[in-house]
Amino acid sequence: MPPEIIAVTRQIRALWNQFDWLPEWAVIVLVLLVFVGGGWLTHKIVFAILRRVVKNKDVFWRGAVERARVKLRVLIIIIGVGIGVTVSPMDPGPSQDIRNILQFLFVLTLGWLASGLLDMWSVMHLKRYNIAVEDNLLARKHLTQTRILQRVAKVILFIVTVGLALMTIAGFRQWGVSLLASAGVVGIIAGLALQPILTNMVAGIQIALTQPIRLDDAVIVENEWGNVEEITATYVVVKLWDWRRMVLPLSYFISTPFQNWTRENARLIGTAFFYVDYEAPIDRLREAFEGIVKASKLWDGDVQVMQVTDITERVLQVRCLASARSAPVAFDLRCEIREKLMAFMRDQCREALPRDRLEWPQGEERPVSPPAPPGPEGLLRPV
Repeated sequence: MPPEIIAVTRQIRALWNQFDWLPEWAVIVLVLLVFVGGGWLTHKIVFAILRRVVKNKDVFWRGAVERARVKLRVLIIIIGVGIGVTVSPMDPGPSQDIRNILQFLFVLTLGWLASGLLDMWSVMHLKRYNIAVEDNLLARKHLTQTRILQRVAKVILFIVTVGLALMTIAGFRQWGVSLLASAGVVGIIAGLALQPILTNMVAGIQIALTQPIRLDDAVIVENEWGNVEEITATYVVVKLWDWRRMVLPLSYFISTPFQNWTRENARLIGTAFFYVDYEAPIDRLREAFEGIVKASKLWDGDVQVMQVTDITERVLQVRCLASARSAPVAFDLRCEIREKLMAFMRDQCREALPRDRLEWPQGEERPVSPPAPPGPEGLLRPV
């Protein structure tokens, strides 16, 4: 025990002997109140000094001091209670037990303080980037890295804090050592039990560094399309197009192939297929397609291509390509192309609509077909 604490203890005992009419518990309570009050006053003074010191500093330091206000108060009060218990006329056994509990709480509070500083750093780092803009690739990159590394660091900080706190209690010291060093039977069992969590934590670090996915990326996983909504320390939440949520472990994105539509940028080429008759005027259809795309507000002005990509026994397959600035916009553009080009074929180019043809060998009588109803020419006609 430090000499100063021993000297204070002797002075308090001498003072108690002068006022021996006070019961022991009252002296203990008074001593604790004095030291708790002193700790509270010390916190006020220290915090006022810190505020003045960081007044002209950047936002990080001012925010860190504000976030640490409550935690510092708890730390100082714990120290004050510990000193009060030590110097009071309390029996050695209960005094030692209380000090052990205070040491445990002190270590936990230090971990709480470190976690708050980590959160403050993350907030200040992410303030430099705006994810609300349309071209937010750089912002999503830093947001993903920061969130994953922050959560992994908090998990590690939690384990270290709890391990160090347990080491302050004699009966649980071995548990703390096992938790920190993963040694012994308890450590082996815990390691086996936590293997999936540790695997996902390692995968999270890989994702943060290599970034196969980022927050708000458009991905296709398990044959479902959606956007990455949340990345935690162990799993990823994908918001599907119909607002369902798919939850996948982080290791999935390291070990399983998937599609990322916004890996480098959000631009995408949309595809629309049409099936037209052999006699369809491809030039007219291409002209109509180009007019539809150029008039659309969804087109980004880059890619527009229409080609015959296949010939079947009944129809021609026509593929229309048009680019857009993002996956949702590309989906809407594809739908617009289908609707308007189909309306064009129906109203202005009916010869492009698919037909079935029948042919009889020469010399055979053809069956007399009933008169065609009035109106547009039917889709079924002899050759």
